[in-house]
Amino acid sequence: MKNNITFLIFSALALVACEPEFDKSVDDAGFYSAGEADFSNYIALGNSLTAGYADDALYLQGQENSYPNIMAMQFAHAGGGDFVQPLVDDNTGGLLAGGTKIAEPRMILAFEGENPSPVILDREPTTDITNHIGEPVNNMGVPGAKIYHLVAEGYGNISGVGTTANPYFVRFASSAETSVIADAAAQDPTFFSLWIGNNDILSYATSGGVGEDRTGNTNLQEYGSNDITDPNVFAAVYKQMLDALTANGAKGAVANIPDVTSIPFFTTVPYAPVPLGEAEAAQLNQGYAEYNQGVMLLAGFGLVSQEEAERRQISFQTGQNPVVIIDEDLTPLSNPRTGEEIPSLRQTTPEDLIVLRASSFIGTTVGDDPQQVNGVSVPLDDQWVLTPEEQELVSNAQTQYNATIKALAGEYELAFIDAQAMMQQVADGGIPFDGGVLTSVYATGKAFSLDGVHPTAKGYAMVANAFIDAINDRYQATVPGINPGAYPDVFVK
Repeated sequence: MKNNITFLIFSALALVACEPEFDKSVDDAGFYSAGEADFSNYIALGNSLTAGYADDALYLQGQENSYPNIMAMQFAHAGGGDFVQPLVDDNTGGLLAGGTKIAEPRMILAFEGENPSPVILDREPTTDITNHIGEPVNNMGVPGAKIYHLVAEGYGNISGVGTTANPYFVRFASSAETSVIADAAAQDPTFFSLWIGNNDILSYATSGGVGEDRTGNTNLQEYGSNDITDPNVFAAVYKQMLDALTANGAKGAVANIPDVTSIPFFTTVPYAPVPLGEAEAAQLNQGYAEYNQGVMLLAGFGLVSQEEAERRQISFQTGQNPVVIIDEDLTPLSNPRTGEEIPSLRQTTPEDLIVLRASSFIGTTVGDDPQQVNGVSVPLDDQWVLTPEEQELVSNAQTQYNATIKALAGEYELAFIDAQAMMQQVADGGIPFDGGVLTSVYATGKAFSLDGVHPTAKGYAMVANAFIDAINDRYQATVPGINPGAYPDVFVK
């Protein structure tokens, strides 16, 4: 059996395309208008997507190409003012806290032999969170933030990093006691954008469902980092933030939440990634024979349904094979004679989503034992697969979050961006631009960075255009769009 399985096959990696073109020069005075909006003091709130996070890190070029910064540059043609970002020190990525590394550098694409693969940049971070920005910032995107974090006092208190505080907010919080929304409202914005809620389901999804669905539970003290936020909590906090942001008449734009199944973090690794020869398949089938027989025997005693027993059968064949996983949603079983627990095993199906990070070790041996192969003779833990049952929990919460966002956008008369539809279009064939097409194919699709979750600069330019289009439509503005082809995509070492 091969010791490694390569999923990432890359073709052309165009880094920079042509310059943007407009029907009329953006320098023509008086051509562009803010319409009913006022862009003189624009504030952007959100999470890592707003901050410009990419390639699993926050780094300088990512921030410069964040969708709020792109929008602010376009707003400048229609009366927009300065746009300050909490810029990091360089393009390395990662964070320090008093000289101690607390976040890793960014990912890059490195060529090792014939096939390129994503690796962490071999440099040490230089951005230290103890070096405070010292001035109000317009881009208040906080990587890792869930919706209720934006209203949490003390979220920027350095003493709480690792528990109740966020190191990225520590860098620009006005005080240790403040909240993100308080600092935003204190700047009296004339216009705002808000894209929040992704992490309220995404952290559960990217962990392979290692967390709890807190629907029906409004006690935030009981929430874990990977838990799904209760939709009623989501709605209450979202309204609270809009009340604060619009208190002095500011207008704004809000975006909903894409499906997790539309991003390459969940769509890159196939459900049947393991290649086997005839002899290898036969050997594995022999090894799992006792397990298969035991499960069917228990079905005969009525301890598990016949349908589930068949679902739990492990079988390999010559060619590509599904991986073996531990599925905690299966019925717990034990040996009726010895009481010994029987593993809750099954093989993946097309309905399962194997997370991107699993591609680095599926098919590799554990230690030097050729009989212990990850995903084959050694089952994958729950964290590496988002099962259909777990996907349903994510989808149910997302549906309710998006209904809230759409309804409140109407209530507050805000521009509404259907990010769900946009990302689905990217996944279903792509969004064309002058110079190519943005798709969700890992790395070569140009829309997503190497972490499989966050956009590339081209992808963020696409997002900026979606915001600008919605803003122009809602406020009768004429802010110019941009060509995503003028922005880079995947970095190569």
